[in-house]
Amino acid sequence: MPGVDASIGAPVVLALAGLDALITVLKAKGYRVIGPRAADGAIVYDDIDATADLPAGLGDEQEGGRYRLRRRDDGALFGYTVAPQGWKRFLHPPRQKLFGAIRKGGGFAVDPPEPEPAPLAFIGARACELAAIAIQARVFGDKDFPDVGYQRRLADAFIVAVECGDAGNTCFCASMGTGPEVTAGHDIRLVELPKGGFLADAATDKGRDVLAGLRTAEPLAADLKAAAAARKKARAGQGRKMDTATAATLKTVPEHPRWDDVAARCLTCGNCTMVCPTCFCTTVEDVTDLKGDHAERWRKWDSCFSLDFSYIHGGSVRTEGRSRYRQWITHKLSTWVDQFGTSGCVGCGRCITWCPVGIDITAEVAAIAKGGKPAKGVD
Repeated sequence: MPGVDASIGAPVVLALAGLDALITVLKAKGYRVIGPRAADGAIVYDDIDATADLPAGLGDEQEGGRYRLRRRDDGALFGYTVAPQGWKRFLHPPRQKLFGAIRKGGGFAVDPPEPEPAPLAFIGARACELAAIAIQARVFGDKDFPDVGYQRRLADAFIVAVECGDAGNTCFCASMGTGPEVTAGHDIRLVELPKGGFLADAATDKGRDVLAGLRTAEPLAADLKAAAAARKKARAGQGRKMDTATAATLKTVPEHPRWDDVAARCLTCGNCTMVCPTCFCTTVEDVTDLKGDHAERWRKWDSCFSLDFSYIHGGSVRTEGRSRYRQWITHKLSTWVDQFGTSGCVGCGRCITWCPVGIDITAEVAAIAKGGKPAKGVD
C-alpha cells in the first residue's frame, strides 16, 4: 500500500499552477485521475482533468439525515469534509464481472479477458479515508484467499492526500485515531493554505519523484504555522465522539434493550452500508441471455440490512430489523477487531449523515454505555 509514516524530504509550497501541473503529470504517466467535483448538489469523486474541475469555494453542512452544499467565503478547493461516496467504489467496484462463457459448438468458451484498466490516481483523499483503504487492504489481503484485483488496483494507485482544514458535525475520526492528520497511506500530502496554494511533502519514492518535477518554493514560517493551525482547528471542531471502550464490548450485549429502540427507527434501507468506506459484503449473481448462449457471473455490493443477505435454505436468519442493525454495528465496532485486528469504523460520519432518519452510531454506543455494564459470558 502507498505511504509510510514519515515524509521524504522537507515540505515545500505548491502553488495552484503546481497542482494543475501535478494532475497533468499524472495523466501523462497513464493514470486515470479522480478527484472531487460538484455534481447533483453534492461533492462526488469523479474523473478530473484540471483544478478547474475542483469544487472551488464550496463547503458542506452535514447532520444526522441531512447534507447540503454551502458557499464558503474563500476559494478553497478542498473546503468540504467528505463526499457521500468514498474511494472504495474505485478500488472495490459496486459491480465486477467475474467471468463469462459463450456457447460454442458442443461446449462453451470462456469470454476473453477484459483489458487492463488504467492505474488510478486519487486527488484529495482524507485521513479517515486512507484509514478505510488500509482496513479494506487488510480484509482483501487474506493470505489464503486474497482479492488479487483489489490488491493490484491499490498497489498501482497514486494517492494525493489533503488534510482537513475544517471538521464536519458528523465527524469523529479523532476519537477513532484515524485523523484528521494524514500520517500514512499516501504518496503526496497537501495542506491547503489560507493565502492559496498548498504545503506539500512526499511519503514515497514515487511521490518524491513527481513532486521534484514540479515548480515549488520554500515554505515561510507563516506557512508552517498556518498548516499547524488548520490541523488543530480540524481536530477541535469535530461534532461527535465515539466511546471506543463500550463499542468494543457490543458483542457481549446481544439482548440489550437499546436494540429494540433503534429498530423502531431504523428503515433497514442499507444506506449506512452503501456509504461506509470499509463495508465489503457482496453477493454473486449468474445471468444468461434469453437464448442461453451467453452466461456471466457478477459480484455486486450487498448489505447485511437486506433479508436476502442472511438467507439460507428455509428462509432468512435475521428476519427482524433489530437483529440486522445489531449485526451491522456489532460487527463494525466489536467483532471486526477479532477478525482483522482493528475497528471497522474510521469516524467519517457518513452513516450518520446519510441515514434517512438520522440514526447516530456514536449516540447508540453512548446509550448502551449508560444502560449498565455488559453481561458476562455472552458470546
